[in-house]
Amino acid sequence: MLDNFALLNEPRRPWLDAESLKQKFLTLSSEMHPDRAHGEGEAAREAATRRFAELNAAWQCLREPKERLGHLLELELGARPADAQDVPAAAMDLFFETGRICREADAFLAAKGKTSSPVIKAQMFGRGMELAGRLDGLLRVILRRREELLAELPGLNAAWEAAPAAGSAGRAAALPLAAVEAVCRMLSYLGRWSGQIQERVVQLSF
Repeated sequence: MLDNFALLNEPRRPWLDAESLKQKFLTLSSEMHPDRAHGEGEAAREAATRRFAELNAAWQCLREPKERLGHLLELELGARPADAQDVPAAAMDLFFETGRICREADAFLAAKGKTSSPVIKAQMFGRGMELAGRLDGLLRVILRRREELLAELPGLNAAWEAAPAAGSAGRAAALPLAAVEAVCRMLSYLGRWSGQIQERVVQLSF
C-alpha cells in the first residue's frame, strides 16, 4: 500500500496545512516531472511517469479531508473502514431535512416537466425560486457543519505526534482512530447531501 503522506514528505496526521501541502506538491512535481527523463531509456521514462502519477494521486488524496482521513485510517488499521449504513444521531436533523426538501423539489420538477403551457410555467417560477432558496439555506447549514468538523482535526494531530512509531505494537491504542473514523463518516454524509442539494438547485435554475 502506498503511503501518500510519505510521497509528499508529510508526517501522518489528520490535519494538514493546505498551503504548505500545495507548495510541497508543486516543488516535488517540478522535480519529478517525466520531462526530466526525456533523454533516458524507456524503462526510466516509464518509471518517471509512474512516480509522477503516484505523486498526483497522493496530492488529490491528501488535499481532500475525507479522502485524507480514510487513507490515514487505512494506513493505521490495514484497511479502510466499511461504509456505515446508519446515519449518526448528530446528523439526523440534516438527514431528514435534506430528504424532505429534495422530495419536494423532485415533485415540483416532475410537475414542471409535464407542463407545456408558458403561462403555467411562469406561474410556477416563484415556487421554484422559493424551493431553490430553501435548498441554498440548507446547503449553508451543511457547509457550516462541515467546517465545524474540520476545525476538530488540528486538535487530533498531537496524538499522532506523541504516538509510538508506525509498526509499533502500542501505536493503534495510542491513536484516537475512532474519533477520526467518526469525522470521516460525517464528512462522507455531508458531502453526499450537499451533492444532492446542489443537483436540485441546478435543475431548478432551468
